[in-house]
Amino acid sequence: MKISELSELSGVPVATVKFYIREGMLARGEALSATRAEYGEEHLSRLRLIAALADVRGLPLARVREVLALIDAPLDDPMETLGRAVGALPPYVDGGRDDYPRAREAIAELGLTYDADFTAVAQLDEALRALDAAGLDASPAALARYGAAMRQVAADEVAPMGAMSPPEAVAYAVLGTAMYEPVMLALRRLAHHHLLAERTAHDPVR
Repeated sequence: MKISELSELSGVPVATVKFYIREGMLARGEALSATRAEYGEEHLSRLRLIAALADVRGLPLARVREVLALIDAPLDDPMETLGRAVGALPPYVDGGRDDYPRAREAIAELGLTYDADFTAVAQLDEALRALDAAGLDASPAALARYGAAMRQVAADEVAPMGAMSPPEAVAYAVLGTAMYEPVMLALRRLAHHHLLAERTAHDPVR
């Protein structure tokens, strides 16, 4: 397909497609002449991926590059690869400390693995600090409700990875982390709306 067709199918303007090519985020098409190049389905898939990360997740371009780099050249350690992918996603926190006491205690209560270098640990610690500052419930019982639900979600997501090659598993984990978190957030909000609507229907305000 021509670059104009690639643009039309992906919904990405031609100028933006050319920018991604110049930046090395999208491979050049097969040159047919000095002014023409042919693009294939792999270009379309890659372009849709970039657009999803940039538009759906709203990631800064530098963060999109980080995710793409991890997909293109995963590290030998899958855990480190996933950790870096999580670090490329919001919320962005200042990590680099040796210990996160609130997160460490919560993770121990939940029976999860504590690794101070894993970005989500710093994210959890900051989130718990914010709950404390707002006077909201951050008790072990409250966290257990969320932890149990998230553990089941994670188990279902990790299960298919056993049948994948290492590169496939890395891409699956990175993209799953990037793209499913907004779905989980939206479903939580929809559940709140539904339950409140049901309550109002059963007990209307007089």
